Amino acid sequence: MQEGLKRKRIGLAALAIAMVAMLAGSLAGCGGSDSSDAPKVAGCEQVDAPEPEEVSLDAPKQTVKPGEELTAVVKTSCGTFEIALNTEKAPETTNSFAYLAREGFYDGLDFNRVVSGFVVQGGDPLVGGDGGPGYTITEEPPADTAYTKGVVAMAKDLAAPSGQSGSQFFVVTSLDTGYPPEYALLGRVGKGFNVVTRIDELGTPDEKPKVPVLIESVTIAKG
Repeated sequence: MQEGLKRKRIGLAALAIAMVAMLAGSLAGCGGSDSSDAPKVAGCEQVDAPEPEEVSLDAPKQTVKPGEELTAVVKTSCGTFEIALNTEKAPETTNSFAYLAREGFYDGLDFNRVVSGFVVQGGDPLVGGDGGPGYTITEEPPADTAYTKGVVAMAKDLAAPSGQSGSQFFVVTSLDTGYPPEYALLGRVGKGFNVVTRIDELGTPDEKPKVPVLIESVTIAKG
């Protein structure tokens, strides 16, 4: 992780997590369950959920060239998949994503939202869905953008301008989300969609995965 990445743990959230951990420990001492009782999922490592953190980064300079062939290799606790970045139609969005990956921003974050048969979403340092890298960029997706199976795009608040993005991204697992072209395009899963499917199958009614799924690393490769 380079020096440019500044993270700060959230005091109250960390305290709350610590209190929960203490309570869990007390219950374990009284015959309750502990982390070893967490459900095991075939193909996934047992990991702890990350703690929320604040991140402050400056927006990157444009270094990605339109049409440059770049692949994001996303290693997770449930396996590895690859995203073919669409630098032709989304040079600014892919540039930001590549920058964050190279800064080590995604390392240790999780997939905090899993809607089975629809999308899996991750990249939030605050864990709950409201976090980002400390900056946003805006790049309108092409008017003909369709968020179909395998497409990867950037998440945003419903009230945010079309094409605005920070760090959170989602992979479409449905045949077609039906979303209008408002979410910044990132690319498409080229390899390892079975891993995305494995994560997708962990969805619950509250849109949280039934076990934590970590992003161990995101690396950018040419080609």
